[in-house]
Amino acid sequence: MSDNHPSPTTTDAGIPVQSDRVSLTVGPQGPVLLRDHYLIEQMAQFNRERVPERQPHAKGGGAHGRFEVTHDVSEYTKAAVFQPGARTDTLARFSTVAGERGTPDTWRDPRGFALKFYTSEGNYDMVGNDTPVFFIKDPLKFQHFIRSQKRRADTNLRDNDMQWDFWTLTPESAHMVTWLMGDRGIPRTWRHMDGFTSHTYMWVNAAGERFYVKYHFKTDQGIEFFTQAEADTMAGKDPDFHTRDLYDAIQRGDHPSWSLKVQIMPYAEAESYRFNPFDMTKVWPHDDYPLVEVGRMTLDRNPTD
Repeated sequence: MSDNHPSPTTTDAGIPVQSDRVSLTVGPQGPVLLRDHYLIEQMAQFNRERVPERQPHAKGGGAHGRFEVTHDVSEYTKAAVFQPGARTDTLARFSTVAGERGTPDTWRDPRGFALKFYTSEGNYDMVGNDTPVFFIKDPLKFQHFIRSQKRRADTNLRDNDMQWDFWTLTPESAHMVTWLMGDRGIPRTWRHMDGFTSHTYMWVNAAGERFYVKYHFKTDQGIEFFTQAEADTMAGKDPDFHTRDLYDAIQRGDHPSWSLKVQIMPYAEAESYRFNPFDMTKVWPHDDYPLVEVGRMTLDRNPTD
């Protein structure tokens, strides 16, 4: 029996199906037939449609937008995305680090700040956090750090002792721990937090001169955060508060934006600087390398899938 839809449902091959409401059976009350290839296709797709959960940064959300250059930094870079007047489509994803996909948005945890710029020269991916530093400087320790935040194999519970054991035995983590346990450890919304690459990147100008840079995305909404008590209350009231807040803000036309500023270190200075400029547990003093304004990122479109 046909459902007579003006725009019929199709198989994955694009072939219209007779019905997307009933299966093919042997008579009105007979068994469902395995020859109903559309039914089998739908069941197979349903069983496999979940995306495997990430190890860190499993819980998150984001939006599309644009990046617009507002200041001339062409003396430092020839990249098209940073040339005067350039406008580039952008995708942003915000996330928590340690929690699973079902955990509350307002737990005390670093926030991921990942960006994709669809530039005329190809996609430019950038990952970071809402903090300018990180817990470790050697990537060999990353797996151990993330496991210290996960559930124990014996109790299936997270363990504060295991977490603090890693931090206290890793002295370079102290800088990041002070950020995490400070006021900014729980942003009020994703719209009210800064974003940092933490890592050091390189720019090359048209003359071939090289510069090291650190990216700072400063929220134009102002910094706001939850107290621990407010965050605990919100975790029970609305576990998806940050996800909902960003989506609703964009839906009502309240488009959040961030001003991109960079610190720029001439290539030759890195070798003799007083500490390792690639150490993620340290920040470059702004007195040595002040912020240079580049442009503005605005998120103005919610995803559809």
